[in-house]
Amino acid sequence: MKKLVKEIESLKKEKDAVILAHYYVPDEIQEIADYIGDSYYLSELATKVPQNTIVFCGVSFMGESAKILNPQKTVLLPEPTADCPMAHMAEAEHIRKLREETEDLAVVCYINSSAKLKAVSDVCVTSSNALKIVAALPNKNILFIPDEHLGRYIASLLPEKNFIFNPGYCHVHASIQKENLIQLMWEKKAAKVLVHPECPMEIIELGDYVGSTSGIIEYATNSNAKEFILCTETGVTHELLRRNPNKIFHSVEVKQICPDMKKITLEKVHHTLKTGENEVLIHEDLRQQTYKPLERMLELAK
Repeated sequence: MKKLVKEIESLKKEKDAVILAHYYVPDEIQEIADYIGDSYYLSELATKVPQNTIVFCGVSFMGESAKILNPQKTVLLPEPTADCPMAHMAEAEHIRKLREETEDLAVVCYINSSAKLKAVSDVCVTSSNALKIVAALPNKNILFIPDEHLGRYIASLLPEKNFIFNPGYCHVHASIQKENLIQLMWEKKAAKVLVHPECPMEIIELGDYVGSTSGIIEYATNSNAKEFILCTETGVTHELLRRNPNKIFHSVEVKQICPDMKKITLEKVHHTLKTGENEVLIHEDLRQQTYKPLERMLELAK
C-alpha cells in the first residue's frame, strides 16, 4: 500500500492533479486526499484549486458538478459506476408540468442530483446552505427536489413558504429506524444525537444537533460531550476520530453505509491518474443549463 501511495503522489505532480474526497469514501482514500469535505465545500473548492486536473473521489453527481463549474479542467472519477440513487429520483417532465401549473414557483435542487435535474432547476442547494438559500428566494412556492426529507426539514424552519415535496430519499439515511435510535439513546444516556437532515423527520426530531456532514464534525469537535450517536453515513467517523481521538461515536444501524462511495479504492485512484480514463464529459448545452443554478447557489451562499 505504501508503494501505491507514493506512486499516486508522484502521478499527482506529473499530471498537475489534486485529489478531492467526500467524507463517505473509505478511510485510505481520505488519507491520501488533498482536501476532504462535504458536497458544498468540495463544489466551492473545485472552483478555486489551481491544478488542471481534479480527481474526484465521490459519486458521479459530484464529478459532474466539478466539471460544470470548471469546463476548462479535466475531471476524473476513479469509479464511474459510483452513483447516488437519489440523484435520479425526480422527473424533468413532472417539474415542467408543475412550473406551468404553479405561480411564483422556484425549483430548488439539492446538489445530490443528476445534471439533467439541475438543468431544469432555478438554484442548487446543499444540506449546509439550503436554509439560507431558500429563505433568500423571493418566491412563495418552493418545489424541492429530489430529497423529500431534507425538503421537509427546511420547510419546518420556513413556515412562511409553501413547499411541494418530491418522493426521493437517501437509502442510507432513510434506513435509520426510530425504535433502534431510541433503544441506543436509552443505552447511551450521556451521548448526544447528531442527525443529518436527509433523515426522516421522526429521526430529526430526536437530534441534539441537525446539520450537514461538516456541521456534525464541527459540533462534535466543539462539544464538551464525550459520546455521540451518529445518524449519518459511517465514513464520517474517520474525520471525527482524527479530530477527537478520545471521544466515542456510535452508529444506529449495522449497515449505515453507502456502497457506491465505498467502491473507490487506491488502485482505482492510481489507475485513473495514470491513464486519464474515466473523464467526466458534459455536452456544452447541458453544461450551460446546469451552470446557472450552481452559480446561483455559490452566490447566494456567500
